[in-house]
Amino acid sequence: MPVPRSIIQQTKQIIPPLNGTLHKGQSGRVGVLGGALDYTGAPFFAAISALRLGADLSHVICSPTAAQAIKSYSPDLIVHPILREEASYAKVEDELRSLLSRLHVLVMGPGLGREEYMQSYARLALSIAREKAMFVVLDADALYMVGKELSLVKGYRRAVLTPNVVEFKRLSESAGVSPDVPTKERAGEISKLLGGAVVLEKGPTDLIASDTTGEAASLEASKLDEGDERQLVREVVEVDVEGGLKRCGGQGDVLSGTVGAMLAWGKCYEDGAFGDGSIPASRLPLLAAVGGSMVTRTSSRMAFQLQGRGLVTQDMLPQLGKSFSEVFGEDLWAGDKGKL
Repeated sequence: MPVPRSIIQQTKQIIPPLNGTLHKGQSGRVGVLGGALDYTGAPFFAAISALRLGADLSHVICSPTAAQAIKSYSPDLIVHPILREEASYAKVEDELRSLLSRLHVLVMGPGLGREEYMQSYARLALSIAREKAMFVVLDADALYMVGKELSLVKGYRRAVLTPNVVEFKRLSESAGVSPDVPTKERAGEISKLLGGAVVLEKGPTDLIASDTTGEAASLEASKLDEGDERQLVREVVEVDVEGGLKRCGGQGDVLSGTVGAMLAWGKCYEDGAFGDGSIPASRLPLLAAVGGSMVTRTSSRMAFQLQGRGLVTQDMLPQLGKSFSEVFGEDLWAGDKGKL
């Protein structure tokens, strides 16, 4: 079932204009928290995908053991090796608070790992992000973290969770979803039990669900206006855009980055940098999830057409701009003055 045209049109409204009216940073400042000794590719793919989609700045918050490798992949990324195992908790907290105050969205999980010190810092960062009403994307080992402690995200409607098949099963069990719930309704049930956090269930088609009708939903916890016209919503969007036939490690990191970029745009929209403000903040996570899914699946298809069985995640990066143009239109990608 095609994505409803109304959702595509709403998503277009949160894309920053390319008309010379915005300054650096008003098209999104993205942070990716992850990167330890064994994992340097995942945070790179998430951070660079956000840039390639059109975010202005992309930061990687990582362990010193990963920093040099990530820096070597691209000079366009701003790398902060502050997650030191031997550092005092208070010092890292101060550094995180300072850094997160400059960002619009925090992508957590790519390359995070399960070492206790990294998980501890991730819990701290998520707590700070919630205090600051930041949008967050939770993937990979951030989902493992949330599965062990659902209260970290419960009631927070500014969050997007992006589980794959294995992560979705684990999250369903942690949230207490009954096995009797039909397959296509489980993402919505998880969202409901988590108080309205958006769930992007990755699969042959992506299911994106938002259900704020449960007891755990909280406007106050999400720092949303009490007058928000979408206080209670139950919505599932199926993204059946064709993707590539090759699955390889790292594609989920690209998705995290594209969703993160669109959430950063949403935060700029919410803050009044552009747009008319007609879309409520509670709507932005679902729109960003749909937009990121559509673009990522399209880039996977385009890269697969070129590389076939030999596709690797890096092949998707040059296709993100073309994919955006196919999904949302060349005019929004290049602007009137960008066309040849």
